[in-house]
Amino acid sequence: MGRTKKVGPAGRFGPRYGTKVRKLVAEIERKQRQAHKCPSCGAVRVKRVGTAIWQCKRCGVRFASGAYVPSPTAAAQAGAPTEAEREGGKGV
Repeated sequence: MGRTKKVGPAGRFGPRYGTKVRKLVAEIERKQRQAHKCPSCGAVRVKRVGTAIWQCKRCGVRFASGAYVPSPTAAAQAGAPTEAEREGGKGV
C-alpha cells in the first residue's frame, strides 16, 4: 500500500500538490467525516449527506449548513429548535 501515515486521506494525491496543501486537505476531511452535534435532538450523530447538507442519524432531521463542518448558527437559522425550546422554555 501507499505511504499515507502523515497525510491520511489526502494520501490519494501521492506526491502532487505539495505537503502543506495535502495536510490542509487531510485536516478538513477528518473534521468533515466525524460525527457532529444535532441542532434538533442534541445527539452526536450528524453526518454529511452532500455538499452543505447534513442529516442526523438519530432523529432524521436534515438541514443545510457549512460545506465541510456544520455551523451552529446556520442550523439555528434553518428552524431547528434552540436548547431552551427543547427543554420547554420560551426562548428568546
